Amino acid sequence: MSTTITVFGTSHARPGEALYEEARRLGEALARAGYTVANGGYGGTMRATAEGAHRVDGRVIGVTCSAFGRGGPNEFVTEEIRTDSLVERLGRLVDLGRGYVVLPGGTGTLLELAEVWEIKNKRLDPAGRPIVLLGTFWNPLLDLMDRMDPGCRDRLAIAADVEEVMDILQRSLTVQEGIPQ
Repeated sequence: MSTTITVFGTSHARPGEALYEEARRLGEALARAGYTVANGGYGGTMRATAEGAHRVDGRVIGVTCSAFGRGGPNEFVTEEIRTDSLVERLGRLVDLGRGYVVLPGGTGTLLELAEVWEIKNKRLDPAGRPIVLLGTFWNPLLDLMDRMDPGCRDRLAIAADVEEVMDILQRSLTVQEGIPQ
């Protein structure tokens, strides 16, 4: 079984938009590198990363939530995990990931980032799972948090592009030998 990377991001990106296309490239790059992609299973960047992985026959786990009242996952998800609540969904996404990539997003993505970041801040992740932010979208939040908790941003990696995300993951995950795949 391959290593799973959980990707968090907005549900509002649409095909043809820069963020959607970047998320699609990310999904493809992750799958080409042999990673399983896990995400929330619906639209926007979730669909985009799933589509990218699907293009190269990658595995995509979509963690959906019945509380949202939506239909099933997007057509590129190869395995659906259904949950009953937002808390359960977030827990499954966090547990699945051996690393995390965070794209621009709204309050849902903020919640996801906060969860994995706080786990790292409290040193509750002995495996040292990497958290990679793609782009500069989150920089104002990082600046704000760094004022209250100097150095907290050092627990995150910031990548300028998909290639840098892949480099960071490869370096970080190579160090994690012994983690169950």
